[in-house]
Amino acid sequence: MARLRIGSRGSQLALWQANHIRALLEQRGHTVEIEVIKTTGDRITDVALGQVGTKGMFTKEIEEALAENRIDLAVHSLKDLPTEIPGSCQIAAIPARDDPRDVLCSGKYDSIEALPSHARVGTSSLRRQAQLKSLRPDLDIHPLRGNVDTRLRKLETGEYDAVILAAAGLNRLGKKDCIRQVLVPKLMCPAAGQGALAVEIRKADSTVHQHVAFLDDNAARTTTACERAMLNRLGGGCQVPIGAFAEIVDGMLHLVAVVARPDGAKVIRESGKGDDPVQLGETVGEQLLRHGGDEILQEVYGNTAVVPQQP
Repeated sequence: MARLRIGSRGSQLALWQANHIRALLEQRGHTVEIEVIKTTGDRITDVALGQVGTKGMFTKEIEEALAENRIDLAVHSLKDLPTEIPGSCQIAAIPARDDPRDVLCSGKYDSIEALPSHARVGTSSLRRQAQLKSLRPDLDIHPLRGNVDTRLRKLETGEYDAVILAAAGLNRLGKKDCIRQVLVPKLMCPAAGQGALAVEIRKADSTVHQHVAFLDDNAARTTTACERAMLNRLGGGCQVPIGAFAEIVDGMLHLVAVVARPDGAKVIRESGKGDDPVQLGETVGEQLLRHGGDEILQEVYGNTAVVPQQP
């Protein structure tokens, strides 16, 4: 059996994820350590994610540790991982996926529809902000950074009337009771890869690949490959709010996706179905570009030099 070192961010959720993979590997008889690595995204905490111009802001330093042989594998939230990863690395496993949807958390209100006019809603994501403004342009959207506990504490103290978070993170941390409304993809299209983990290794490390191969889940691999192919067709990580949600229905892969102006004034939605995940993702991405997404991309890129990884 092997001695394996996992690289992870130090947040409560990231450590849950790393310990989850650790436990599965230890069940196979391996000895596993976790090394906490601070990323750019962890250091910059006082700026909204949409204003931070660093691609791979939650993964770059971990990948560097992998390349330098300081760790043997990395555990990421897949949605944090850029569509283009270093040539020396590969995603060796995508474990079974948790709920990919977003949720509304609030102490007073049961749904987006129930929020009063000018309610303060917190979110760290331009993707969520744009779709929320499209649904309820009367709401006041405010940046929200910090770990899950920090965000929920700000809700409890009345700083926000509601916050939008990922269902998967709350499920993993045992905080389902905070959820007031699960947002279906036609209301709030999730981020590509949301709810999924990525186990990244050095491409040349066939031994570690053999150790982690059992973690790979075919359905999670297929749906996220489709979503990431769409995201990649639109330019990978970018400041334009982009959402993608793929699922397998009766053996057929279905994809819905959105691209929007950050202010929510224009939201383009496309969908499709097929058998090849990459081909379907690229086709739906092309449809988005052709039906107005390209115009939105050019508008945003023409007005800003900031190109962050889409949260």
